Amino acid sequence: MSVLVYTESEEGKFKKAAFEVASYAKEVANMLGTTVTAVSINASDSSELGNYGVDKVLEIKNDKLSTFNAKAYAGALQQAAEKEGAKVVVVSSSANSKFLVPLLAVHLHAGYASNVVALPESTAPFTVRRTAFTNKAFSKTEISTEIKIIGLSNNAFGLKEASGAAMAEGFDPSLSDADFALTVTAVDKATDKVSIADAEIVVSGGRGLKGPENWGMIEELADVLGAATACSKPVSDMGWRPHGEHVGQTGKPVASNLYIAVGISGAIQHLAGINSSKVKVVINNDPEAPFFKAADYGIIGDAFEVVPQLIEKLKEFKTNNA
Repeated sequence: MSVLVYTESEEGKFKKAAFEVASYAKEVANMLGTTVTAVSINASDSSELGNYGVDKVLEIKNDKLSTFNAKAYAGALQQAAEKEGAKVVVVSSSANSKFLVPLLAVHLHAGYASNVVALPESTAPFTVRRTAFTNKAFSKTEISTEIKIIGLSNNAFGLKEASGAAMAEGFDPSLSDADFALTVTAVDKATDKVSIADAEIVVSGGRGLKGPENWGMIEELADVLGAATACSKPVSDMGWRPHGEHVGQTGKPVASNLYIAVGISGAIQHLAGINSSKVKVVINNDPEAPFFKAADYGIIGDAFEVVPQLIEKLKEFKTNNA
């Protein structure tokens, strides 16, 4: 009766979220006195999962699953859970996981708790802590079904390395043509060095930058920090940046360790989408900007003066500490 964990990968490489959910699943397995079994789909090297507490990996190699398909992936995970007799399944809070988990929960007759931010407070009854009201509060949720699915909030638990090796086992779930009734005809990928979903640091710009021609300093700051770039909704609506970079309640949620907002006033929808970030820094020339009330650190000043100085100081720091 292993704890089952879905470890996401892209182009054969595991995402950071895969190691985080594996770390979390290991702690849950310790609480339950059992082991961790991971499901990998077309990943090139599953052995590294052993570094995060995984005992066994069910390796699925199937060209039909090279692009995400919620119905097919849910079917594969269902069969893996039934094979392992899993009573607890752990997934990330990625867009793909949120798409497939409702289907998986129906297949397994399982209760699903999303936005989980900590280890279970109790296993009998099985109680987890979740964020609620767009991260303004927490709720204690009891999952009473025999099989339980936990959706771990991104960057809520962190990576916990463990000693051990993961045993690999080939797994070929039975998937019918009906599972592939929905087909992917094209995939448009962001070209950023760091994706918003996996980023430890996010640098985001708003209308205060005055135009797309000034986005260079956002990209330069992000490059120095090894961060992903993002933007507010008005910026993407005006076509300054692609919609894939829009973060907020109506865009992509952000749960980074550091979120830097440049020229963003802080509309409630934006704050709701980035509130899970651990440290929030705002740079704005309007001292009455709502973002200052939500930020951990604020700089009142002209972004066109502050950001270049910040870049210069960061480069100096990196050079002196190389």
